[in-house]
Amino acid sequence: MSRHVAIVEDEPAIRANYSEALRRYGFEVRAYADRLSAQTAFAQKLPDLVIIDVGLGDEAEGGFDLCRELRARAATLPILFLTARDSDLDVISGLRLGADDYLSKSISLPQLTARVQALFRRLDALRAPDARESVFELRALRLELERMRVTWQAQEVPLTVTEFWMCHALVRHPGHVKSREQLMREAQIVVDDATITSHIKRMRRKFEALDAAFDEIETMHGAGYRWRP
Repeated sequence: MSRHVAIVEDEPAIRANYSEALRRYGFEVRAYADRLSAQTAFAQKLPDLVIIDVGLGDEAEGGFDLCRELRARAATLPILFLTARDSDLDVISGLRLGADDYLSKSISLPQLTARVQALFRRLDALRAPDARESVFELRALRLELERMRVTWQAQEVPLTVTEFWMCHALVRHPGHVKSREQLMREAQIVVDDATITSHIKRMRRKFEALDAAFDEIETMHGAGYRWRP
């Protein structure tokens, strides 16, 4: 049974490109040009995953409003922002509303489809609690690979898919410095150095929200980052 992916994007050419790319990977895709048409369709039946732009037509933050509504209806529905608005403030706003990931439109189509497939893998793993999986444990951290789940002091850390893979890259080899380029490869994204720095900052803040004394992620100036040995 094919997965139903919804795309909410106001630019016709971009909407068509994303739709075609995902259909080639076997997904059933329905695309919407504005928040209202998406809401009308979703009121009848929710898709299996939603890709949303932030600005939708005349609504500068229509995507944020749609994300808020969807998350209130479905706690585990995978929601992915794909937008040209990739400032720290916008990214943090999207993630706080409950999005699973937030990507720039500079991402390639193969990278986008990899992200969609990763979100579905995580959802499947969460629905199969007895599945065998690889687990990394280090001090108060527990990382469950197949579920893409991280806990700190037995409390779940709400990482996006991008943050999860960066965390995994650091935890797998504690004490080893990972450059920004290496972290990009691990997370399957191509962004500038400042965006990698922003991802690390947000990841730290999520751990610190659970433990004010958290200091496991070390910045190695001029080199990159490492998980404390």
